[in-house]
Order: sequence, then C-alpha cells, then structure tokens
Amino acid sequence: MKKGLISLGIVILLAGLLAWFNRATILTTLVLKRVAADHYPVAPHQPVDWQQGPQTASIPIADRPPNIVFILLDDLGINDLTTFGGGVAGGRVPTPNIDKLAADGALFSQAYAGTGTCAPSRAMLMTGRYPTRTGFEFTPTPPGMGRVISTIGNGMDRGALPPVDFNRDAAEASIPYDDMGLPGREVTIAEILKAQTYHTVHIGKWHLGRNEETRPTAQGFDESLLMHSLLYLPKDHPDTVNAKLDFDPIDQFLWARGQYAASYNMGEPFEPGGYLTDWWTDESLRVIEANKHRSFFLYLAHWGVHTPLQATREDYDAVGEIEPHRLRVYAAMLRALDRSVGRIVEKLEQEGLSENTIIVLTSDNGGAGYIGLPEVNAPYRGWKITLFEGGIRVPMFVKWPDRIPAGTVVDDPVAHIDVMPTLAAAANAQLPTGIAIDGQNMLPAAMGTGRVLHPDDALFWQSGYYQVVRAGDWKLQADGRQQKYWLFDLAADPTEQVNLADVRLDKLAELQALLADHHENAVAPLYPYTMENAIPIDITGAQTAGPDEEYVWWPN
Repeated sequence: MKKGLISLGIVILLAGLLAWFNRATILTTLVLKRVAADHYPVAPHQPVDWQQGPQTASIPIADRPPNIVFILLDDLGINDLTTFGGGVAGGRVPTPNIDKLAADGALFSQAYAGTGTCAPSRAMLMTGRYPTRTGFEFTPTPPGMGRVISTIGNGMDRGALPPVDFNRDAAEASIPYDDMGLPGREVTIAEILKAQTYHTVHIGKWHLGRNEETRPTAQGFDESLLMHSLLYLPKDHPDTVNAKLDFDPIDQFLWARGQYAASYNMGEPFEPGGYLTDWWTDESLRVIEANKHRSFFLYLAHWGVHTPLQATREDYDAVGEIEPHRLRVYAAMLRALDRSVGRIVEKLEQEGLSENTIIVLTSDNGGAGYIGLPEVNAPYRGWKITLFEGGIRVPMFVKWPDRIPAGTVVDDPVAHIDVMPTLAAAANAQLPTGIAIDGQNMLPAAMGTGRVLHPDDALFWQSGYYQVVRAGDWKLQADGRQQKYWLFDLAADPTEQVNLADVRLDKLAELQALLADHHENAVAPLYPYTMENAIPIDITGAQTAGPDEEYVWWPN
C-alpha cells in the first residue's frame, strides 16, 4: 500500500511538471507568434546611390584634415581577439587583420565601454558625455521585448536567480520606441566634423532614435545606410548557418521579430545586398571610393557578433570543426568581421589614403553571457549587462601613420567618452561651446607626448541604481537594489576576485563620495526603465544558478 502511494505521488508530480512545461511552451509559442505578426513589408534589394565627391583632388591628401574611419563592433568579448593572446576556440580562429591594425598604431590596454549595454555606450561615443548629462541611460527596446523576455524567462528554469521584474504600467506609459533617442540638443562628433567640411557617412547599427530629431541624418550624418532590422541573412537562406539559443529569451525574441532589411537615409526598407557584415563592408569601400578626394568621416557600426548568431556557410566551413555548434557559428561571424577590417585597410592603401587616415576600432561593450560561451571575456569576470570588467573591458585601437608610431601601448584608463574629443582634436575642430564634455583627448598619449587624465582620476558607469566608479586602480560597484558593494584593487586583482568592501572601509567611503558627487546634479533619464533582471556574474545563460551564485540587478 505504501509503495502504491509513493508511485501515485511520483505520477502526480511528473504530471504536474509536464503540465507546467506544456503551459510554459504554449505560452512562449503564443507570445512569439504575436511578436512575429508585427512584421512589415520589405522591398527587393536596391543599389545605394551614394553621393559622389570631387572627381579630382584640389588639395593633396597630406594637406587635408585626416580622413576618419570609426569601426564599432557589437558585443565583442575581449578574449575574442588574438591581439590579447586569446582568441575564439582557444585561438583556433585568429583575427590577423584586427591584430595588425592594433600593432600598426596605439593599443589602449585599459579601455572601457561607456556602459554594459549598447545604446548608452553609443551615445557616449557620439557626444563625449555621461548619461548624468544627457539622460540617455537605458537601451531602447522594441515594443513588447520586455514583456517577452520576462514571460519566457520566468517560464524557464532560472535556478536560484529571482524572477525577472517587468513593469507593465511603466512600459505602457513610456515614449514610443522610435522616440527613444539622443536629443537634438546634443552635439555629436558627426556634427562637429560636418562643420569642418567633412563628408559624414553612417553605415550599420544606430540605436539612438529614428524620429526626425534623433535619426542619423538629423545628428550630423550626410548619409546613412541603416540596419533596419535584426537578421544578417534571411533565416532560410541557402548560404546561411544559424545557431538558435533555446535557453535565451532575448534570442527567441530576436528570431521572432527579426527581418532582413536596410534603409538609406530613412527611406522605405529594402533587402540588403548580402550577408550584413560583408555587404556593409562592400558599401564602405564604395563610400571611400566616392570621397577619396575630400575629407570624410565613415562610421561603420557592425552588428557582429551580436545575436542572432548567423554566419555564411563559407565562413562556417572555413573555421573547421568546433563544438558546440553555436561557438562555431560565432567563430565564423568573427572571421567575417576580421575580413571586413582587412578589406577597409587595403582599400585605403590602394587609394593612397592610409597615411593620413585615422582608424579607430572598439566594441560597444563586452561579450554577452546569454550566448552560452564561457570564454569570450576571459580572464575577466562578468558579461554584457554587468559592470564587472568582462562587461565593459573592450579593445581600443587608434591607427594614424602620419602621427602615431606603430607598436604604441597606452596604459592610461580610457573610455568611450574619450573618442569624441579625440576625433575632434585630430580634425583640429573646436568642441561645442556651453556644453560640458566629460571625455579627454587621447592623442597626446597615443603620440607619446602626454597622458589621459580624467578629473579625480575617475571613470563612471551606471544603469539606474547600479552605479560604478573607478578612481586610480580602485573600483567600486554599488547595486542599489541588493544594497551590495564590490570593492576591488585592480592593480593587485585585475579580474575582480577579492571583494574588499568589508575590509577597506576608507576606500569604500572615498569612492562612495565620488559616486555621490557624480550624481548630485544628474539630469533625469529620458525615459524610465521598465524591466529589472538579475544577471549572474560567473555563469553563462546556458548554465543554472546555484544558491550561492552572485548576481547584479540590471534595470533597463
């Protein structure tokens, strides 16, 4: 009788689990179908009619202000590049073109993203200003994304992590997605360079707004070839290899919502002319060709290696047998990015432009934990959507053969806020008057004539109540929801293993005061956060959090 009751209990438990699983699966399917129903018409491919510069040079290239090519990668892990001694799949997929770019100019060994997610970092790159001044603090998310992530995520096994909090009322009261952008009152590096007679071109991701005030062509770009949606190629294209991440709700949203679309100067969307990384590079070469007789600013904002993970079959075959499948696709995507850099450098050399062209390469933040690849940010802890070093340590390379000696290494901490004043200085342009710029000019350090020194020797990061400061070699992270602090001496502990918050109370108080001063006169965010998510620091999205797993709360 007792054995029968136990068996019956097991059957009831299994039935309950199965019913829960089916309910979660059905709910996920319904939510994603509703997201996919929002698709819009996309016209067939059409060639981009780029504006043509002068047919001959009125001023020799050496006497013109330098051309500027700014290459921004997306979600690149610091360990993805063989520049730093690592590389994808244990170095089996090298990045020779990016490595050479780094070796031919200045490598900033302690370079930081503006924050742990993409759009606020991009705003800081464009303006040289912190979110405390611009209000651009949270990454714009498409309609329904927060609801989908919380619904699907909370239906998964989160282990010991608390559930995702989604504020439906705040989401419904917020401003439209296209209006979530950089205000027109802000002055971008594109506007500064355009005033210096540069021809300014944006290609790729923008994520700083799409309305008449915030779109690229309203923020200083003469031309813009915009990533209008999320796919690198159609998901059923014969030349693409996909890697879907069933354990990640963000990935499921992107596959459901994503289309294969671009637009030129905010016109109607049309199909791109190939795999995005390669096609954008093709178009970048056409821009260089069209503008070789005048100074130009090309901002190439790649989508790679951001999810959804899609590679060309050629690159997938070229990287060889790598497991798991998602790592092989990721490696193939990185191969395409490295090829892009090589092609751009080669084109500049062919046109005789390389000596007086500045190339800057960086990433908007560190590698994402939700892709389930544990080595992308090694040896640093943390991921995108955290402010641990893994989330914000990024490559920063500046090549300018006319001025910067090859093989230069700069150890001063720098960040995305420093890019705008650096490029302005290179073009001999004045910074905007009456607007406080937080960044510093990195050129003296790159040329060996000075250093990069920030006020109080401090850099700041934030997303709502999660706030961080690095002053000298000390770094404090403050999670306001948990009321938890992490204090690290990066000189002795660059990978943030030993929390000294309970030991060095003097340093804790000192850095807390810096954070308080930084936020004392901060402007309000342009729009509120609508979702709060607990992000584990030491495990990927493919793993389950145990009871002792450390995490940070990230509001967005």
